Amino acid sequence: MEEALLTVLGYQEQPREQAPEHDEPAESEDKIENQVKTESQFDSKVEHGIEVGLAARGECEVTHEGRHEGLRDAARNQGLRGGRLREVRNEGLGEARHEARHEAVREIDRARHDLFKTLTDDRDASEMSLSELAEAAGWPLPLAVRAIVPATPGETQQLAAVLDHCLVGMFAGRPCLLVASPEPDNRAPLEHLLRGRFAAVGHAVPLRDTASSLRWALRLAALTPARPGVETRPVFVDDHLSTLLLLQDEPLAHALAARWLRPLADLTPRQSERLEVTLLAWLEGGGAPEAAKALSVHPQTVRYRMRQLEKLFGTGLRDPRTRFELEMALRSRRLMAQVRRQHSRVGRRAARVIQADFTPVVVGRMARVNGL
Repeated sequence: MEEALLTVLGYQEQPREQAPEHDEPAESEDKIENQVKTESQFDSKVEHGIEVGLAARGECEVTHEGRHEGLRDAARNQGLRGGRLREVRNEGLGEARHEARHEAVREIDRARHDLFKTLTDDRDASEMSLSELAEAAGWPLPLAVRAIVPATPGETQQLAAVLDHCLVGMFAGRPCLLVASPEPDNRAPLEHLLRGRFAAVGHAVPLRDTASSLRWALRLAALTPARPGVETRPVFVDDHLSTLLLLQDEPLAHALAARWLRPLADLTPRQSERLEVTLLAWLEGGGAPEAAKALSVHPQTVRYRMRQLEKLFGTGLRDPRTRFELEMALRSRRLMAQVRRQHSRVGRRAARVIQADFTPVVVGRMARVNGL
């Protein structure tokens, strides 16, 4: 019955016996008659099966016209079901492709995260493991990299979009970025991309020293906070190497200054500051005229102050090692003072903004009452 239905609906061709060859003998009349009866019985069974099936489904009456109408309805319903099946299949394929794309993106993100973690680990990684991770991450290994520390964690994704091809990860509890540095001496392209944004950029290092670039970029970001009202631009470790070297350990820098500048401890703050400035200018310039030019004072003023310093430090000012230690102590003390001033200015600006925005009304009334 199934084959008959498929044949009537046009989904399967009815098997036909091959016509006899002209040279074969004609079949006997009995055989032909039996064949006609068999075909008639087969047609009757097919029609009966179709009628019974359609009548059971309530789709038509068991009549000649109803039978044809039911067949047409069945064919139409079969076509609609086939179209719906194709739609469902296409939707399933679309979802599968979408899920496959998302899974591929997740795999790349995981590979990039693993590559960042491996590069920033102090333990040496094998060239083979790095190559495999780089291939999975779609990030060709460069000869040198630079670390970038954004001003705030929220700017990490913005910088990643600007830099386009970089690695993003966490280092020392802070989100950071790694960019390739094919030409360590040429940082103009990076400056152009970071224009108008505050970020600390590490020095260019080989892959095995990636953690070093990140550490010094983080240290520079801590020493130079973003200042409102100042032209926003990135700061580079390359421009502050001596500062970072002197201030890499502030307690040690304090100990150095206390050790070599002890003769100035008994002076007043004003006298101590004047002599420190003069001594540093003299050490940097190499003589009284150069120091006077740097300080915008008369050379005779510098010579007078240097006589005071010679009484305090004695013959040590003629010793190269003592002069070197004194210059480091004076520079580190000056740098620490600059950092303190920068942080205090940023704090005062923030406090002024808060006070301007949230000044209580009661404070204003009290000031007017007290005549302030």
